[in-house]
Amino acid sequence: MLNYQVKIGLAPMRRDVTARPGIFNWEKAEERGQRLVAYIREHFTCENISFVDLSGIHPAGVMFCDGDAQVVIDRFLAEKVDALFVINCNFGNEELCAQVARGVGKPVCIWAPLDDVFEPDGTRYTDSQCGIFGVSRQLQRFHIPFTFIPSCHVEDALFAQSLRRFAAVACMVKNFRGMRIAQVGMRPKPFCSVIYNEGELMERFGLQIIPVNLAVVIDQYHRILRERDDELTKGAELLLSRYEMDDITPPLLKKVYAFVLLYQWVFETYNVQAVSAECWTAMQLAVGAMPCTAYSILADQGYILSCESDLHGAITMALLSCATLGKKVPFFGEFTVRHPSDPNGELLWHCGPFAYSLKKENVPCKNVNMRQWFQVKDGLYTVARLDQEQGRYSLLNGTCETIDGPYTFGTYLWAKFDRLDDWERKLVEGPYIHHMAEIEGDVTATLREFVKYVPGLSSDTVT
Repeated sequence: MLNYQVKIGLAPMRRDVTARPGIFNWEKAEERGQRLVAYIREHFTCENISFVDLSGIHPAGVMFCDGDAQVVIDRFLAEKVDALFVINCNFGNEELCAQVARGVGKPVCIWAPLDDVFEPDGTRYTDSQCGIFGVSRQLQRFHIPFTFIPSCHVEDALFAQSLRRFAAVACMVKNFRGMRIAQVGMRPKPFCSVIYNEGELMERFGLQIIPVNLAVVIDQYHRILRERDDELTKGAELLLSRYEMDDITPPLLKKVYAFVLLYQWVFETYNVQAVSAECWTAMQLAVGAMPCTAYSILADQGYILSCESDLHGAITMALLSCATLGKKVPFFGEFTVRHPSDPNGELLWHCGPFAYSLKKENVPCKNVNMRQWFQVKDGLYTVARLDQEQGRYSLLNGTCETIDGPYTFGTYLWAKFDRLDDWERKLVEGPYIHHMAEIEGDVTATLREFVKYVPGLSSDTVT
């Protein structure tokens, strides 16, 4: 499964001077660094985000000279940080920052707290913003991608929003590098649109595609039916309590729930973070049941699964989940039909795999032929897809808002876009297909920041 725990190395930094004139006053810079680190640790430590600072490396816990570089690097590598946050406590030291950033090799964020002390005699003690320009230029020369928080107070909403977004970016990078995705079965024959390049994904991004033989999966499925009846009975009762059922599905509920236990086994056995599976032809022929409703349960348990053998779709869903630090559940709604009366309205739909937690209140909730039927709750959603053409990979992203529309079968939402024609053109002219991943909220800025840290991947935003 995905790992949503992010550890950030806090590296407050000052100019290396021995005297204490004006803007290079090292005592005030060190006091400032200690105060900022304490504030960040107190207000931003949470179940998903933790921090490592420089306590013990220097009495003041602030780095300032070339001799500090390796010591700081060793500290952060030993602590296995996922990201580096450099704080300019005064003018800072651009050479030191670049050395540490290169040595740690993780996403980097730089920030200059707002310079706000002006003595009556004209003295200024920090000039942090001035120094951040030198820091940023040095990082550019070393070809080190970085995130930048505009100068502000640590108490400002801008700082909180920016730091949390950077943590989400670090989570995305951490999980993307070396991600393992299981491919269960072959793609359905007519689905040429979901073809992917396994070797290129490995060579370019370090992604590992783990083929899972369908014969092995079917054998495990039947073993679950034989040996885990108590769990299957409870699972069937859960499903029966959720839906208005047709006549076909109730006798098959144990077989439907067996897919939940099956894919849990796949994730654990093959140590993967996502699964792309052939879901609606081979499974039904092999075991006489459909996994769509099981995908719903698995999604609410934190598992990432895409249907119809769409591996790029599975990767996109994983990225969206990381962009929220696992707080929101992605789903897989494809562009299907236009709204009958709104020219910017579109049906985002699939046959029944969406997480049950996404269901809109007080709407019909059915299960027909082992597939869910319900409408997704109202709100603002990010829509995205990673795809490629001739080795050029890009991450399409934008937002939509829910609108009213006709009732239909499957799991779905009616989405309103600013300019639906622009989206349609993207899907027709490529390199994207109509399969999209969605998640609650607007995380487009996080997605755009993420691609900075992935050479060979570009952002493609539909505004």
